Amino acid sequence: MKRSDQIVESVKRWVVVKDIQPGDRLPNEKALMELFECSKGTVREALKSLEVQGLIRLKTGPGGGAILAQVPYPLASQLLRNYLHFQHPTGPDIYRLRKLVEPELAFLAVGKLTTEDLQLMEELTESCARPPADIKERLQQRIAELDFHSILAERCPDPLLAFIGRFLNDLIKDLVIYQKVHLPEQVEFSRENLSYHRRLLVAYKAEDGEAVRELMHQHMLSAERFNQELQGQLTGSLLSREDN
Repeated sequence: MKRSDQIVESVKRWVVVKDIQPGDRLPNEKALMELFECSKGTVREALKSLEVQGLIRLKTGPGGGAILAQVPYPLASQLLRNYLHFQHPTGPDIYRLRKLVEPELAFLAVGKLTTEDLQLMEELTESCARPPADIKERLQQRIAELDFHSILAERCPDPLLAFIGRFLNDLIKDLVIYQKVHLPEQVEFSRENLSYHRRLLVAYKAEDGEAVRELMHQHMLSAERFNQELQGQLTGSLLSREDN
């Protein structure tokens, strides 16, 4: 392992072992050079790598230096999605995991939603109540449906479930919606989504955790079934293009 990579791994260990928080500073360049017995160039290479990974911010001028930062969710999600783009996961692949994650995530979000969260979720839900006028509005409605679930993920107190939930929503946007939005509209799918979201809102307002969990379980089974149909349509569409 390169010396600069060793410094990067050491910083990551510090964060875990010493419970260092975002906003805390790393030792300055001179201290790092002495600690790792390396050159200024090696230290700067390590700091640049940490900055690219989103783990630090480099501040110049008086009082500057390397400041620890929490890796932003969009960066973490994008890097992992970039990897999965070349693994070609399908909608059914995503829903195989989503139907396991969403019910528990939804249950843990009970009692954590603010009045503003519930209002936004209701607005997102009702924006999908009218038939879409065109493909653009249809896409906006599919994204609104996923944003409903992203709010739940953001309020989930379990950091792993929260990340997986948000990440799966991003995957669906990337790998499902943009592939399948041009296929014929699944009117029944839209109606079921609307119905489940309305009933989930009632359960959340009542803070009925078991009802939320069961509704989300049924919602995911329904969505998985419709997604399998969509995947079949997409496969048929692609085969048809190849034949032509």
